[in-house]
Amino acid sequence: MTIDVQLNDTLKEAMRAKDAATVSCIRMLKTKHMERRTTAGFSGELNDDLWLEVINAYQKQLKKSREEYAALGERGQEAVGPIDFEIAFCAKFLPQLAGEDEVRTAVLAVLATIPVPDPKQTGKVVGEIMKANKGKFDAGMVKRLVEEALAGK
Repeated sequence: MTIDVQLNDTLKEAMRAKDAATVSCIRMLKTKHMERRTTAGFSGELNDDLWLEVINAYQKQLKKSREEYAALGERGQEAVGPIDFEIAFCAKFLPQLAGEDEVRTAVLAVLATIPVPDPKQTGKVVGEIMKANKGKFDAGMVKRLVEEALAGK
């Protein structure tokens, strides 16, 4: 079942159950998807890969917002709950990220094939790894492991 169909079915169920939080989250995802596919120069396919990109980007945005609200202390706690709900809802559609051992193996494999004499070229290595493992690895973990590997050389 495609993500689009899953979202539509979940939206119908949420509307019947009067689950405003779920309805709001799905509508936001659909809006973000529509914005993405109607941008000038978009020529990609309308498939699950696009949905995963949109959901992942929205989840990252939510995580950043959560950090900002949490930093406000007591004043921001009111917004943290709904944001946590949306982050968890988005996670249902995203693939599980690889563990540190698997990421470390990929980092070492790429470093073995790409000569990186300077630790300042971390971005190049991270880019190669992320491109080869689209959606499977956490970029922050990849960057940290590449920096550790380059520092150890």
